[in-house]
Amino acid sequence: MSDSGSPYRGTPAPDAFDPWLHPELYRGVLTRRVFAFLIDLVVLSIPVVLAIVFIFFFGVITLTLGWWLYGLLGPACVIWAVVYYGASLGGPHSATLGMRAMDLQLRTSYGAPGYFVLGAAHAVLFWVLCSFFTPLIVLVGLFNGRRRLLHDMMLGTVIVNSSARLGQPARSW
Repeated sequence: MSDSGSPYRGTPAPDAFDPWLHPELYRGVLTRRVFAFLIDLVVLSIPVVLAIVFIFFFGVITLTLGWWLYGLLGPACVIWAVVYYGASLGGPHSATLGMRAMDLQLRTSYGAPGYFVLGAAHAVLFWVLCSFFTPLIVLVGLFNGRRRLLHDMMLGTVIVNSSARLGQPARSW
């Protein structure tokens, strides 16, 4: 058995993110997730706004023919968001730019880092659930020790303070 208590070498124990043993991992997570979400919305919207401006001027130059590209903007926005979340949550930091700014990190419930498909599914499931259960997915986080939202529970992920996970003192904000 390895030092972490897991029978598998190099893998964290199933209770690696236990809220009773490690409350510092979840201190202020919900508040910071809101701000991280807002930062990510800004990051996602910058290329979209630039594309809107480009298409507008392209349409003026081509005498309104270029404005047909506005029809591709919706699908392009969805693809951009899925790729952004998949690549950033599946990247080496397991966090989007907003999550990194707020000192948060996505992990599976057994401690493994995120990967591309998990990050993309996390984003898609969040947006689908927001469409149907907006108050519910936020309220769920108030009533569990790990501060998990509904889509976190469905995917088996947790959002933790990354500095506390590394043994550093957690930021108070």
